[in-house]
Amino acid sequence: MKTLDGKVAIVTGGARDIGRAISEKLAANGAKVVVNYCNNADAGADTVKAIEAAGGTAVAVAGDMTKQADVENLVSEAQKAFGDAIDILVNVVGGLVARKSLAEMDEAFFEGVMKLNVTSTFLTTKFVAPHMGDGCSIVNLASQAGRDGGGPGAAAYATSKGAVMTFTRAMAKELGPANIRVNCVCPGMISTSFHDTFTKDQVRTNVAAGTPLRREGKAGEVADFVAYLASGESSFITGASLDINGGLLFS
Repeated sequence: MKTLDGKVAIVTGGARDIGRAISEKLAANGAKVVVNYCNNADAGADTVKAIEAAGGTAVAVAGDMTKQADVENLVSEAQKAFGDAIDILVNVVGGLVARKSLAEMDEAFFEGVMKLNVTSTFLTTKFVAPHMGDGCSIVNLASQAGRDGGGPGAAAYATSKGAVMTFTRAMAKELGPANIRVNCVCPGMISTSFHDTFTKDQVRTNVAAGTPLRREGKAGEVADFVAYLASGESSFITGASLDINGGLLFS
């Protein structure tokens, strides 16, 4: 029996990189997956096609997770597709946006990054949790940056990911009596378009060389970790912010 048979999962930002790997992994483990995307309909459709080609079940739903109306619509579409109960929520939506020093940042930029990473997690949790019950699981994606302050120009991003970790702990306490678990995954250097965009090749080489495993991580390795936290196999883990960084940082 697959570990997530019969479960319904929502993956925000579930159509690219780590999000897509998570969507595909949850589906491979038996979950019916709602793949959220924001602007790239092709990516959403491609992810659903890949899941279906592998024998899984999924639908794609557009929406900006920083907007309440879009979050409420995502929940509604999930229920139309798969019924009222939602068993798993994975919050992948987020990003660095741009590298800016303190002097370069203005209020709008700082608040925009916070909204993208923290408000999105708050809104989805607020509107999905009422449809969850005994044994359900929420997994938030933070970052190693939330622990160590991030690299140059990543202060807003690192701050927002630290807030995601704190929100995770608070929700673990609040939702725990209903046996809803809330955990957080903190990836280090994972080979994705995030680092293709924001990290210089030489920096990536140096960071990979500095890890005990001497390489970058893979999106699929993060997905494996998330699938474990989403399943009943991790039934006594909640409120944890767990590292997946090849040993680059010990917390």
